[in-house]
Amino acid sequence: MSVELLHYMGDDLMVANAARVSFNKESAWADGKPGQVADKDASLINYLAKHGHWSPFAHPQLQFRIKMPLIIANQWFKHVVGFVRNSVSRRYVSYEPEIFYPKTFRQSSLQIKQGSLMQEVEKPQECERLFQKTCQNAVKAYNELLASGVAPEQARMVLPQAMYTEFIETASLQGYARLCQLRLDEHSQKEIRDYAAQIEKLIYKKFPVSWSALMSCPVAKQIQLASDRAVALQ
Repeated sequence: MSVELLHYMGDDLMVANAARVSFNKESAWADGKPGQVADKDASLINYLAKHGHWSPFAHPQLQFRIKMPLIIANQWFKHVVGFVRNSVSRRYVSYEPEIFYPKTFRQSSLQIKQGSLMQEVEKPQECERLFQKTCQNAVKAYNELLASGVAPEQARMVLPQAMYTEFIETASLQGYARLCQLRLDEHSQKEIRDYAAQIEKLIYKKFPVSWSALMSCPVAKQIQLASDRAVALQ
C-alpha cells in the first residue's frame, strides 16, 4: 500500500470562515495561535456537519499520490463528484508490472452477497500458489508480447486485475469525507477499507476538528448516503 499526501490547501479555520461569510464575519485562530480553533468555531463546524451543510467543507482541497491494485481502483474511481485523477498509463511506461498478492484468502459467504468472511479458506497454500502462478504467467505473456513488437496498448490487456496502478488524485475535504464514510463501512471490501483508513489518518492530522465532525455525525452520513444512492439510481 502506498498513500502519500502531496499537497493540501486550507485548514479548520477555512471551513468556519466559509460559513461565517454569510454574515460578513470572519474568525481568527484562538489566542492568535495557528491551528488552535476557538470554541465558537469548533461548535460551528460541528453544527454544519450535523445539519448537512456541506459547502463550507468543499473549500479545502487535498492531493494524494496513491498506488493500489486495479480491481480496488475500479471501486475507488466510482467516487467522481469533486474528484480529479490522472493515472500511470501502460501505453507510455514499460517497467515491470507490480502485482498485489493477498496475505490471506478469505472465505466467501452465502449470507454476505457483496463481501466475504474474515475466516481463511481451508487450503490457503494451494490458493496462494494458483494466484501467484496465474499472475506470473500473465506478466510473462505481457513481456513476451512486447518483445514480439505488440503495441503496449494491446499487450497490457493480458495483465491481471491484481496489478498495481498509480495515480494522483485531488478532491475536497467534503469529497474525501463522503468516500471514507462509505469505504470504511464494514460492508466494503477489506482491501479498500485499508486504503480509506490510511486516507483518514492523513486528513485528520491536517483538519482535526472538521474531520472529526464529518466522520462522527450520523445525520450527515445518512444525508450523504441517501444522495449517493439517488445518484446511483439515475
